[in-house]
Amino acid sequence: MLGKTANGLFWMYRSLERAENTTRLIETGQRIALTRLAAADDEWRSIMLTAGVLSGYEAANDDIAKDQVIDWMLRSKDNHSSVMTSIASARQNARMVRTALTTEVWEATNSTYMTCKDLLARKVNERDLPQTLGAIRQRTSLVRGTTHGTMLRNDIYDFARIGTFLERADNTARILDVKYYVLLPSVMSVGSSIDNVQWETILRSVSARGGFRMAYGNSYDPRDIVQFLILDRRMPRSLAFCISKICDNLGYLTDDHGIRLPSFQMADQIRRQFLSHDIEAIFEYGLHEYIQKILSLIADLASQIEIDYRFYE
Repeated sequence: MLGKTANGLFWMYRSLERAENTTRLIETGQRIALTRLAAADDEWRSIMLTAGVLSGYEAANDDIAKDQVIDWMLRSKDNHSSVMTSIASARQNARMVRTALTTEVWEATNSTYMTCKDLLARKVNERDLPQTLGAIRQRTSLVRGTTHGTMLRNDIYDFARIGTFLERADNTARILDVKYYVLLPSVMSVGSSIDNVQWETILRSVSARGGFRMAYGNSYDPRDIVQFLILDRRMPRSLAFCISKICDNLGYLTDDHGIRLPSFQMADQIRRQFLSHDIEAIFEYGLHEYIQKILSLIADLASQIEIDYRFYE
């Protein structure tokens, strides 16, 4: 199964993952802003930088204000990565590949769109924001659950998984990079209570706080956190986990079609060259430089997958 169907599935699941990740970023922004009231504008700027929507926001708005930022990230039609735009894109792609989906997956996707449309019909006030963000995540999780529970493990499922984990890996890398190197006030804050709060918030933003505490206890050592979010294959949002799953599904496609395409080789190279070292090697390389390289490789891999599987033919 190649071409437009693969493209539709790939972007359907990337869009769903992006919508969920955006809700996490908004929640993260609120948490950190509460600890840094004097620098709240900087925090929301960093949130939009993480999401890749800062330039679009600045082109449409004169200043950065929390309410405007949240509305931009949740509902704006001018923001191609807003939650509502992403959910609408996922539903549109699902309609394009309707016959490739089970009834349960289509109904869950359509229901997610209708629920989000209702929740985001008007500007969300601060009191209702936590409940709204949680409801959106529950709906996207429902689509993911029906996918796992009802879809045949074939090409369709492989492209759904590849799209999900490419988006997830990109998001985890961006959070690690931007939240620490842009948000941290100064080198004087390293090891301080502010530093610890920020690291805890980074874990919360990828739903990793509980898992980290099970693995490492209650101390927030930066090296342990980076180890957990980059190299720990038990953590479902770590870079190592995401790239490993991409390799698995590209491998299944390779077996099914009998051809080893460049995208599989690229994913395998990322896994072997960048995710098989210890954390000290990453810090020696430079965490910022390492993550920037990973982000570039993820983008290149996504483009190569589109070429290999003829998305636009």
